[in-house]
Amino acid sequence: MTILDASIRDLHTKIRDKEIKPSELAEAALQRIEESDNKIKAYLTVTAEQALAHAKKLDNLPDGEIPLLYGIPGAIKDNMCTEGIKTTCASQILANYIPPYTATAVKKLNEQNYVLAGKTNMDEFAMGSSNENSSFFPTKNPWDPERVPGGSSGGSAATVAAGHVPFSLGSDTGGSIRQPASYCGVVGMKPTYGLVSRFGLVAFASSLDQIGPFARNVEDTAAVLQAIAGYDKMDSTSAKVEIPNYLAALNGDIKGLRIAIPEEYFAEGIDPEVAARVKEAIKVLESQGAIVEEVTLPHTKYAVACYYLLAPAEASSNLARYDGVRYGVRAEDAENLIDMYKKTRAQGFGAEVKRRIMLGTYALSSGYYDAYYLRAQKVRTLIKQDFDKVFEKYDVVVSPTAPTVAFKSGEKSHDPMTMYLNDIYTIPVNLAGLPGISVPCGLAHGMPVGLQIIGKAFSESTILKVAHAYEQQAKLNLRPALAGGVRS
Repeated sequence: MTILDASIRDLHTKIRDKEIKPSELAEAALQRIEESDNKIKAYLTVTAEQALAHAKKLDNLPDGEIPLLYGIPGAIKDNMCTEGIKTTCASQILANYIPPYTATAVKKLNEQNYVLAGKTNMDEFAMGSSNENSSFFPTKNPWDPERVPGGSSGGSAATVAAGHVPFSLGSDTGGSIRQPASYCGVVGMKPTYGLVSRFGLVAFASSLDQIGPFARNVEDTAAVLQAIAGYDKMDSTSAKVEIPNYLAALNGDIKGLRIAIPEEYFAEGIDPEVAARVKEAIKVLESQGAIVEEVTLPHTKYAVACYYLLAPAEASSNLARYDGVRYGVRAEDAENLIDMYKKTRAQGFGAEVKRRIMLGTYALSSGYYDAYYLRAQKVRTLIKQDFDKVFEKYDVVVSPTAPTVAFKSGEKSHDPMTMYLNDIYTIPVNLAGLPGISVPCGLAHGMPVGLQIIGKAFSESTILKVAHAYEQQAKLNLRPALAGGVRS
């Protein structure tokens, strides 16, 4: 055990009481990254010089109470703008892009005086479920380097699992926080759409994208969410809602709370060992006085098809801005403007990004709009209505986060449909704009399994309370050998 294995609250206390300096914490994080990141490749950019310089300034504590994240090292997914620091979206088309401004969620962390350790690897433009679509290199799972860490926020999940930093930020469009959290054995939370500003988040699918935290426990996750949540006038979809004290909700009392278990989430395709771990976790919640009943979400079977019409359609529109004219890479050997557009995009975009742009452009094209895009929007409404009906009677929905544990690298990269089905339990939450959290609930085949807890809109306090109650009762301490743990 090292100082980096302590919780954010414990680190906060040690910094406040001058038992440890922020610069010592930053040095420990950067040393651990240097020692082990060559094995997992979680980072695209390590900001060592800036981190140490900032942390040394923080060694001189201000008068009064310091913020909870003061001096705490963290990492940011490389699709969030950071002024003066490369933001590549793991794409060749933005290989050398340095933004002139900082994303609101990151700015809120800056206001807490956290320390940025670096920008994490991801699937290119957040399009993928395995981190194999990064145009630079794939990230490995800290539990088993032969397996994927999940995606698209695989680097953010892996760096927390590896014990580099206590927390990180990722983005979730169809499961891109919760699925890698499940695969890497950490906590990952997708907030309600609109709770965390998307200003400065490079857009994939604007009606689905949401920024959220990764951490090693639920309390740390709540602390980071507390810091980044809130209305932002720079984001037209930001919600004007009161932000409660998320840490105060972690009281362990779930007696009488009503939990819905969707039968569709335990149907064909789920690994029996994964199902067993999740059912064991549900029994732990039941033993704490929660009322558990089975329900049906009948339109779940259409969620993946619906998502892979809507998300690519939005992506094809959002990615049209990358033309080689205003920013990013520009093809040098073009004969004219149109040729420059074509060659820039051909050279700059990877295969999965091109695939989704073509899917989206086709779905939006004349003669197909009503048949595909409009129909998918109607199905999205039906999926949301399924959840609305369940939440009339129940407080949370509990399910597996993913149907399997992390799979071997290369195992599904040549079969897009099989790859897309990894997000079958997470996609409906994004389509409905709801909050969801993945918390570790044991091991299957020696790899972590995630328990997903879904709540009604802006009920983050409730799902954090349930996740924390489970975590405290289960007393699991899942850590890969890379981070000093023992695999069982």
